[in-house]
Amino acid sequence: MAKRTAAPASAGAVIGALGVVFGDIGTSPLYTYQTVVNTPHRTLDRDLIMGTTSMIIWALLLVVTVLYTRLLMRADNAGEGGLLALFGLLRLRSRSTRVVAVCAALAMVGAATFLGDAVITPAVSVLSAVEGLESADTGLAPAVVPIAVVILAALFLLQRFGTDRIGRLFGPIMIIWFLVAAGLGLSSLIRTPEVLQALSPHWIVFLVVHQPWVAFVALGGVVLAITGAEALYADMGHFGRRPIVLAWLAVVFPALVINYLGQGAEVLRTPNDAANPFWTLVPDRATIPMVVLATLATIIASQAVISGSFSVVHQAGRLGLLPHLLVKHTSTHNSRQIFLPAVNTMVAVAVLTLVLTFRSSAALTDAYGLAVTITIVITTVIYLVLRQTERRWSPGFFVAAGILLVMLLFLAANLLKIPTGGWLPLGIAVVLVTIMGIWTWGDRRMHAALQSDASTAEHSIDAALADLRKGHRVPGTAVYLTQSAGVAPLGLRAMIDFTRALHRVVLILRVSVSDQALLPPTGRTTVVTHGPGVFEIECRVGYYERFTVPELIAAVRDAHPELAGTDPRTTHFVLSHVSPRHRSSALVLSWRQRIFAALHRLGPPRADVLGLPTDRTISVGRDVSF
Repeated sequence: MAKRTAAPASAGAVIGALGVVFGDIGTSPLYTYQTVVNTPHRTLDRDLIMGTTSMIIWALLLVVTVLYTRLLMRADNAGEGGLLALFGLLRLRSRSTRVVAVCAALAMVGAATFLGDAVITPAVSVLSAVEGLESADTGLAPAVVPIAVVILAALFLLQRFGTDRIGRLFGPIMIIWFLVAAGLGLSSLIRTPEVLQALSPHWIVFLVVHQPWVAFVALGGVVLAITGAEALYADMGHFGRRPIVLAWLAVVFPALVINYLGQGAEVLRTPNDAANPFWTLVPDRATIPMVVLATLATIIASQAVISGSFSVVHQAGRLGLLPHLLVKHTSTHNSRQIFLPAVNTMVAVAVLTLVLTFRSSAALTDAYGLAVTITIVITTVIYLVLRQTERRWSPGFFVAAGILLVMLLFLAANLLKIPTGGWLPLGIAVVLVTIMGIWTWGDRRMHAALQSDASTAEHSIDAALADLRKGHRVPGTAVYLTQSAGVAPLGLRAMIDFTRALHRVVLILRVSVSDQALLPPTGRTTVVTHGPGVFEIECRVGYYERFTVPELIAAVRDAHPELAGTDPRTTHFVLSHVSPRHRSSALVLSWRQRIFAALHRLGPPRADVLGLPTDRTISVGRDVSF
């Protein structure tokens, strides 16, 4: 069984993290300050400029630096991060089924809103950069959408090569991006150093006291500065915590602060020319090279949420919130680096559809930020519940609770965007939550139906073997996969009924997936003997571990001397396959059953998932009414 190793905090790992993780939050200066200073019903005076600049800087400090890199990223599930990994920890440690059920619903909403944002981010990021061509030549405007489509299509085609290779490709580009962004901000800051006063949070208080409504509405734009925060956490499994934190503290955070201060200084000097402060910082002769660099950086911004969506969907499948999809591991040394072809295709189609439908970043601006704000709020809530469950009343608990109150203000401000575009990520999230709800509902009903069917005494392993007393044994080893302890799988019963024979060695294998991402190497297996040559085996694995059944059999053989003669290379495998069949006549229930049956068919063949040799694998199936 392959074991996962954490990525070292080497220079290469830091550069790789820069090339994958920080694209979204790193390109936020392109549109964040523009959105904030163009807040409706405002007078662009010194108080507003200083106050909103201070809001942006302190949002980065509190939400990303304190909440994510200091608190949340320490709450990892065996090195794996993200909302669902955090929920997996809670499900392991909480004794209250009611708390787990409520948090499961919240986790589904949070994961769905993250995936909704993952569809919008590539579209709005790439469009906002390519639209910079219009500032150089308005005649290039008709080429914006075709160029964006080509760039995005190429990006999704690159995903099969893995985040490690993509990170090595994109990392140096992001270093150049952050150096240039910091340089542009510094050149403006030197000319108007008084903007450094915005580092003091008293300007936020001043703005709230004197212009409360403007300050509240401005939060809807300020939140764009932290939209990539959840991607940091979700992508933690790809690179590890240390490279991401080092890259943030040493490169990304300083560059962003300097650039936002520079944009604030630019607006202080020319408040009547604040349509797009970022591009105002760029000298005319450097516009085209900067458009190229910004386009490359926004491609990387898209990469952050795309790789995050792979992690989220994979975690959801292992935790039973979505069907299992085909997973391809793109790294030989880090099994957390994964590629899901089905997710890549679905996200690509959705993103390209948005680009061709809305055709400009301005049309998508109000749709941006609401979904990830919901995700951050839910992640923080589950973190607090986890800490309360563990009775950890540390200062970090109260800091996180305070930041949650701030995030609720961000959420309230973003609700104003629903009529003008915020409905889009919410609509995507509703569809995804519905799918998750139907899958978990159907999976429970299927499991209950199987348990009911298997609960009778004649379906026990011992009863099945009793029926074979007059049968005979043939040379060789056979492995029968099962889902229930003590129950003879369908394949075993069929073999006895039809052939009246069994192999000399019979292994009845049950793989139990833990809510923990990675389990310790010892104490993983349990073996129970049911008669001469018949062994019931339970193998426990973490939900993010890579394994194949032949590898599990080899590991069990090495740990248990009574199985020393078993050879996975010559063993035959028997799968017991069940397919859902709806039986309800009620319209609503029938539709849920039909959707679940369709979702059930999305998964890849179980033999492929379990790494079974096709020439030595038999599948025995039947329908299960639920």
